[in-house]
Amino acid sequence: MRAFAALLDGLATTQSRNRKTALLGRYFRDASDPDRGWALAALTDGLPIRVSLRRMLAGLTSRFIDPVLYKMSRDYVGDTAETVALLWPDRANAGEGPSLDTVVQAMASGTTAERTEALGRILDSLDPSGRWAVLKLIGGAPRVGVSARLARTALAEAFDRDVNDIEDIWHALEAPYSDLFQWLEGRADKPDPGLRPVFRPVMLAHPIEDDDWPKLDAKDFSAEWKWDGIRVQISARGGEVRMFSRQGDDISIAFPEIRSAFAMQTCVADGELLVMRDGVIAPFNDLQQRLNRKTVTAKMLREYPAHVRLYDLLFVDDEDLRASSFDSRRARLEAWHVEHQPPLTDLSQLVAFESFDALHTVWSSARDDGIEGLMLKRRDSVYQAGRVKGQWFKWKRAALTLDCVMMYAQRGSGKRSSFYSDYTFGVWRDGSEGQRELVPVGKAYSGFTDDELKQLDRWIRANTTETFGPVRAVSPGLVLEVAFDALQKSARHKSGVAMRFPRIHRIRWDKPASEAETLETVMAMLGQSTAVPDQPASPPSTLI
Repeated sequence: MRAFAALLDGLATTQSRNRKTALLGRYFRDASDPDRGWALAALTDGLPIRVSLRRMLAGLTSRFIDPVLYKMSRDYVGDTAETVALLWPDRANAGEGPSLDTVVQAMASGTTAERTEALGRILDSLDPSGRWAVLKLIGGAPRVGVSARLARTALAEAFDRDVNDIEDIWHALEAPYSDLFQWLEGRADKPDPGLRPVFRPVMLAHPIEDDDWPKLDAKDFSAEWKWDGIRVQISARGGEVRMFSRQGDDISIAFPEIRSAFAMQTCVADGELLVMRDGVIAPFNDLQQRLNRKTVTAKMLREYPAHVRLYDLLFVDDEDLRASSFDSRRARLEAWHVEHQPPLTDLSQLVAFESFDALHTVWSSARDDGIEGLMLKRRDSVYQAGRVKGQWFKWKRAALTLDCVMMYAQRGSGKRSSFYSDYTFGVWRDGSEGQRELVPVGKAYSGFTDDELKQLDRWIRANTTETFGPVRAVSPGLVLEVAFDALQKSARHKSGVAMRFPRIHRIRWDKPASEAETLETVMAMLGQSTAVPDQPASPPSTLI
């Protein structure tokens, strides 16, 4: 346990990617099985433990600390694991404690009461560092600045393997990954996904920047519309169909009609998941009604019909197309779709152009046409995992902005636990008695510098009107210029509308709060920003 605790501590206290990679590599080489496999699972969200940790800890800590004091301590520290690790009484026999495998087995089964008692005994056997590590292990989100991709990259570097080889089999593996480590150490052959329909790491695009254009030649690229859904991969083989998000999360259960549409296929296809009615794409908010569902009713299938707009083909039968060029894969996709015509699918339209100036005209019309933007894909690009520099670019439509008034501020987590960094903001509307009132339209926690965060934190503390645990209500005196991608109807917001992907664009210290936007203005924008037509049968703008 001490080695794992030292690993987490090192990861949490460095911002260097190279340092994190080195720490992970050293741990994976030196730790024994199955502990290193459980550590890898915890860092990549693959640990097979689902416990009501906060409920369990509330019951345990109430035995030695007043619940109100515990809640105040948790709010101040900003991290449950750290709070409990520091508050927990030290025992005379505390030391190395159990192995990670022992902890996982103790938490993997039993009633909540049984697992709560087992957790108490485990915490009793550890020092503060070990307690913190155990709680991070079973909490499901260590938050030490390590992505699943970085963990797998560290594995590859530690054992001198190609990270793409690890990515290719990753979703066919199960924790604690003994077969993976045997292969990495040369003690066994590479694990074989076999005939299972597994996830293949997706290729991603870089946002295009102004300094990218001079380096690009229009004739080297294809363009297609960027649709406002979610990226999905459909893997079908032997009558079994699985559907994955871009992160590799299995979302198959929520979309039985898409699984049925691919039941007769043997392929891995890449596309955009949408809700479509009568050939017209519905707002993203409608798609959200289908996501993360454990069961799907007939009414939901009827009211929110799913559709996949395809734009790439990775496998057909036993043929791996990923080493082929984009142009070649696109031709295969078009031919495959004509031959098989899977229901509830179509192909994303390519946009013809001869120059980037001409393409800019198309891009400029994207918002008016209800489209999220454009994708640029190098014609000769092979399909590689991750964001490969210079191959694919996303050219999103220009952001919308509104001047809003800060209403609430909440303390952040981790490095931001001492600062009020999460801001709820609103716009003005006429109240029931003729008085203007603020109604919330969104929440953001990005878009400002560290210095601006400190300024905002000072202003919030000086202008607090009420406190609700880690949240403060503030006087309506600070205007934030908020950038966002679109507006959508929302029953959860008092205003009836919510922003998509809001971020702080500018702090308007100079602007009186009374001059911020009104709900009337926001609602006027709503119709335009939520109108999403089908891909145009003919180009919406002049295409050369």
